[in-house]
Amino acid sequence: MTEILVPTLGESVSTATVARWLKKVGESVAADEPLVELETDKVTVEVNAPSAGTIESISADEGAEVEVGGLLGTLGAGTGAGAAKPAAPAAAAPASAPKVEEPRPVAGPVSRPGGAEPTAATSAHAPLPAAAKMMAEKGVSADQIGAGSAKDGRIAKGDVLDFLARPAAPSAAPAAKAAPRAAEAGEERVKMTRLRLTIARRLKEAQNTAAMLTTFNEVDMGNAMALRAEYKDAFEKKHGVKLGFMSFFVKACVAALQEFPAVNAEIAGDEIVYKQFVNMGIAVGGPSGLVVPVLRNVQDMSFADIEKTIGDFGKRVRAGQLKLEEMAGGSFTITNGGIYGSLMSTPILNPPQSGILGMHAIKERAMVVGGKIEIRPMMYIALSYDHRIVDGKEAVSFLVRVKESVEDARRLLLGL
Repeated sequence: MTEILVPTLGESVSTATVARWLKKVGESVAADEPLVELETDKVTVEVNAPSAGTIESISADEGAEVEVGGLLGTLGAGTGAGAAKPAAPAAAAPASAPKVEEPRPVAGPVSRPGGAEPTAATSAHAPLPAAAKMMAEKGVSADQIGAGSAKDGRIAKGDVLDFLARPAAPSAAPAAKAAPRAAEAGEERVKMTRLRLTIARRLKEAQNTAAMLTTFNEVDMGNAMALRAEYKDAFEKKHGVKLGFMSFFVKACVAALQEFPAVNAEIAGDEIVYKQFVNMGIAVGGPSGLVVPVLRNVQDMSFADIEKTIGDFGKRVRAGQLKLEEMAGGSFTITNGGIYGSLMSTPILNPPQSGILGMHAIKERAMVVGGKIEIRPMMYIALSYDHRIVDGKEAVSFLVRVKESVEDARRLLLGL
């Protein structure tokens, strides 16, 4: 018998939800054949068969929360029989498993709206093992949490963490927890995926934590468009990839970050951590939501290296093949709403980063150039920044430097 275990899930990720079993009990599998999909806070991960054999048992049903090293099921030797055995109950999480990402400690029993004292789980939304353990430790009942995010409304560990993070209502005026509104005709309720829940939590966390401001400027894309049109064929012939505008902005941001290092820094306690490198996050829309793969040490990359890597990221995001480690460690982010037609927006920071650049659609506008009105291809750009460590002057100067570099790419070549 061979155990099917939850693999290492990446930096700061210790739990996952069983999203879908690709094989049934009794089915034969080949070595390295995908068996089950796990959904983490960041991406979906496939777990492959450690060896050839037959699915003997399933220990974690779809919707169950599992931890790194936890048992998913077992493989037996030989060829599978036609009949499938019933799935075994979800295994309890190991007591020594590592903590989940970004836990929020709460001292003692927690009082929440509703006035009821914590009791044993009496709700129909039975908690998963890891959630039950945490609920017992924190003195929280299933009735207080309500419906969970796991299969059939079961409470997962992440639901408990989210409940504990909610601000308690004033004790003088307790209010009962509002029941979910009944679905009306023509409505459909779909449980949020773990990725979507994490996106929502992190974006709200950025608004609540950082002193976030946004400054705007506009870029005349005429010279960049002319340069691209002149060299795009030769560029693609030599490097095997198309020349896009993203590489211009990546290079321009690298130059600006090196001049204004606070925009590339982060806060750690009472210290500011300055980076001697630029790990550039590039926001990419995928089937399950927005993800941000990272170009590491992008200051050492050429235009061709940047375009190739971004193109590869895009393909693998759409195919669900991006690795967890490829989304960790970013120090600054670029997001391009212009590909969807956005004219202007205020991008939200990707914590713990202190800056994010928003690109937008290129539109022809009447501009005054040398005292004359000309029609120019213009793009609004936005820099959202953490005002706790980035001053307004630095933010504005950073954006001006990006504008100057894109409008005249020769500055990038000459280091100006």
